[in-house]
Amino acid sequence: MTAKHRIEKDSLGEVQVPADALYGAQTQRALENFPVSGSGLPAEFIRAIVLIKKSAAQANLELGLLDEERASVIIAACDALGEEELASHFPLDIYQTGSGTSSNMNVNEVLARMAERISAERGSGLEVSPNDHVNMSQSSNDVIPSAIHVSALLAVRDRLLPALRHLHGSLCDKAATVEDVVKTGRTHLMDAVPMTLAQEIGAWAAQVEACRERIRGTLPRLAQLAQGGTAIGTGLNAHPDFAELIAQKLSANSTQQFRPADNLFAAIASQDTAVELSGQFRVLAVALMKIANDLRWMNSGPLAGLGEIELQALQPGSSIMPGKVNPVIAESVAMVAARVIGNDTTIAVAGQSGNFQLNVMLPLVAHVLLDSVRLLGSAAQLLADRAVAGFAVNRQRIEQTLARNPILVTALNPVIGYAKAAEIAKAAYQSGRPVMEVAIEMTDLDENELKALLDPARLARGGLIGQ
Repeated sequence: MTAKHRIEKDSLGEVQVPADALYGAQTQRALENFPVSGSGLPAEFIRAIVLIKKSAAQANLELGLLDEERASVIIAACDALGEEELASHFPLDIYQTGSGTSSNMNVNEVLARMAERISAERGSGLEVSPNDHVNMSQSSNDVIPSAIHVSALLAVRDRLLPALRHLHGSLCDKAATVEDVVKTGRTHLMDAVPMTLAQEIGAWAAQVEACRERIRGTLPRLAQLAQGGTAIGTGLNAHPDFAELIAQKLSANSTQQFRPADNLFAAIASQDTAVELSGQFRVLAVALMKIANDLRWMNSGPLAGLGEIELQALQPGSSIMPGKVNPVIAESVAMVAARVIGNDTTIAVAGQSGNFQLNVMLPLVAHVLLDSVRLLGSAAQLLADRAVAGFAVNRQRIEQTLARNPILVTALNPVIGYAKAAEIAKAAYQSGRPVMEVAIEMTDLDENELKALLDPARLARGGLIGQ
């Protein structure tokens, strides 16, 4: 041993631990055993474990299982844990033991050592055990699944749902400014009947709102916790009232309502709610990619593409082509969507790893689920602020292409029949002339009647002729 290290002991024997580390032997072993990715678990997840430890200490105190002095210093340690400690004293790799036992013990060891220091400062000098006191009435097998639910729910509540609400509002605000803009609709990337730009943007807004509601619908199941089931769901070594009481304490500490899972065995053995939530993230990712790609297409050009809108110029687009500007935010959002779709596949595979009474890919589920929340929240905010809010509409280009859209003849079907309308469309397309001019020549309808029938604004409202 050197001055830079101290000796810690666990059930396997002695371990050298850095002298300034708050963690102990089990964390050090895991640190040496899992040099895999170099990436640690998200801070939100570690904070969720700490929140569970605080709530457990409060519950155990109330149940008369933990003495007041130890409960007090453990709670104080939880409250004192700052960003510096998170960065330096929770170093374990994502790819560790599948139950997350290493991370649970990492938190137990850090809090126990901090609690002992607080006790010493108060003059009592209590010994605080990571297992017997900080982990009282708990098991890694119920702490880690619970922390997944707690961290995901709080991240969705505080980050993702507000970002989606902001994006929805931005889309609605933009739609309100372009209600008078009638444009060519498109199916199969080909010209279709007219619509308003507000209708197009409104469809995006509806997608975002539906995604937000789907995610919100998952939250009641996310609020059900495995905590109190201990090792496999029986609640061995926990007071019969512990599950309900820790849920109450956790609710008070997080300002979010939590409750024990309907079936603690299922909550420990499966990650079905995480799989469900990730599936809703996949739906959102697909919707965001659709919106981002629509914006890219509408912005394309500006001369050789559609050129219907002009996205805000945020940075030069080429190292060799002067003046080129690219739809960088839309591209960024599309990449986020691709990553989240991949994350969903990862969670689906991890969710299948509930072997008998325990899922053994829990740290991966925690990491990937929170990664998706973070990415989607940031992407939604960026899309709203740097793409939707600032794009300009090229009204002249839209009007020009709309006037020459041969599909406008669809409105003449009830009057002259599909076959005759198709002839007019073909002639207009081949000659490059407006449909109105060709229809005047090829039908007996007068110009005023044709103007009424082919009015793009009327066509965008839909319905039957004369209604």
